[in-house]
Amino acid sequence: MITVHKDLSERLPAFNHSLYDQVKSILDENKAERHIRGGIATRKKYKGI
Repeated sequence: MITVHKDLSERLPAFNHSLYDQVKSILDENKAERHIRGGIATRKKYKGI
């Protein structure tokens, strides 16, 4: 199974390295913040918002 993340992280550098650098910074930022978004979603779920 081929995923978008695999394409962006492993195959994109071979085609366009400058675009890969931009994408990698966005993916790293999202990865660093995902636990915060998960906590907010859980809070909303149990508060009934």
